[in-house]
Amino acid sequence: MDWIIENKDWLFSGVAIVAIGAIIRWFKGNNSTPTNKQVQKGGDSSTNIQVGGSLNIRNKNDDE
Repeated sequence: MDWIIENKDWLFSGVAIVAIGAIIRWFKGNNSTPTNKQVQKGGDSSTNIQVGGSLNIRNKNDDE
């Protein structure tokens, strides 16, 4: 407890926050799995389109 009181300036400075964040990230590990998973289910004779962003579908009649 005395160490925290003596080093409160360093402990609560930006350097300490970065160091603590790096230690937490190191313990947590590198999780390269995406958090946004898409799941697609389709029935028989169905057309399924899965897009991660924007999709624009034009009809043949739109050209006339």
